[in-house]
Amino acid sequence: MKTADYTRLLLLAAIWGGAFVFLRVAAPALGAAWTAEIRVLLGGLALLLWYRLRSVDVGLRRHARSYLILGAAIIALPFLLYAYAAAHAPASLLAIVNAASPMFGVAWSAALGDERLTARRLAGLGLGAAGVALVVGPIDGRADPQFHWAVAAALAAACAYGTTGILMKRCAGSANPRGMAAGNQLAAALALLPLIAFAPLPAAPSALVVGNMLALALLASGVAFVLYFRLIADVGATRALTVTYLIPLFGVLWGWLLLGESLPASALAGGVLIMAGTVLVTRS
Repeated sequence: MKTADYTRLLLLAAIWGGAFVFLRVAAPALGAAWTAEIRVLLGGLALLLWYRLRSVDVGLRRHARSYLILGAAIIALPFLLYAYAAAHAPASLLAIVNAASPMFGVAWSAALGDERLTARRLAGLGLGAAGVALVVGPIDGRADPQFHWAVAAALAAACAYGTTGILMKRCAGSANPRGMAAGNQLAAALALLPLIAFAPLPAAPSALVVGNMLALALLASGVAFVLYFRLIADVGATRALTVTYLIPLFGVLWGWLLLGESLPASALAGGVLIMAGTVLVTRS
């Protein structure tokens, strides 16, 4: 990895760490389906407009099948799950759970025969599981009855993110990173559209909610995906997923600075175990 790659990685982690804060503000007001739909629709349209102005062909028709598969699996599903989770769990805690994504990636690769599970990787998976157990353990003052469902949804989202490398290898075809940044999100918006019919229409949002929703769409789903798919193209999907090492640090920092969140020592210790397990799994 070059200096430019590390710079993109750091900026991406800062944005995606902030995404959990944006979600924590927007999702309780708009609901999971509307939050996810608005996020990908605005983000995808903004990127499409930007690329059109720069005469970049994203190949919406040419790569429609790839975009639909990738958009539904690695964008629509995890975004919906995280939007639900953000309505019931702290942003900083969700950022910690998200660090399990590379472990799920290795597990998927091993299950499909792409990689071998070594003893070191198995130890890493065990550490990650122990970390998750600490994160979801009983915490004094936890009042939301849907908290554990929210953590389960966040883990399911991380599991969906873990399929990124496999699906990119099998389904991306000749689509370029810039095309995927826009096309996958527009395909995700299409996949999420039927859910809107069953989601209650949210009340008029406050200026704070609108601001966080725009940040979520334009930064976390616009600028960030350009950075992410560029990293995948330059250094590969596995190395690009190492952004998850840094997201918890930024997530906890932004949650503390912007939302006044504070996590118990058990959750922070669980985060350390998850990241240690991730390092063992991905560096083996």
